[in-house]
Amino acid sequence: MDSDKTKQIINYYVEAYNSFDVEGIVKLLHKEIIFRNFSNGEVDTETKGIQEFKELAENSSKIFASRRQTIIGYSAVDDKVEVHIKYEGILAVDLPNGLKAGDKLQLKGKSVFQIKAGKILLIEDYS
Repeated sequence: MDSDKTKQIINYYVEAYNSFDVEGIVKLLHKEIIFRNFSNGEVDTETKGIQEFKELAENSSKIFASRRQTIIGYSAVDDKVEVHIKYEGILAVDLPNGLKAGDKLQLKGKSVFQIKAGKILLIEDYS
């Protein structure tokens, strides 16, 4: 798959994520999608398959009043694409870690995507 097509799929994913469009996200996923979130170097969330990912996406969307990922760069690494992200979100609910509804989160991180047969097979988020 060419890099323009890969970037287009990733851009569609980010647009759907930013607009809380879970169905739009799911349409982009390979049936064997693997998602992992890394925080402080450790996996704190992992899903396998579309149903688990969809449940996580639906639950996550309820936590934020607004959220926006902005792509600030791409780089190819073997058969994957590393996407450097600037993230901003406003919480809709209080969290167990002490953050409160209305608090603003601002992070920089990266997401690693792997595409197979025109669909997203792997997403790894690092913050």
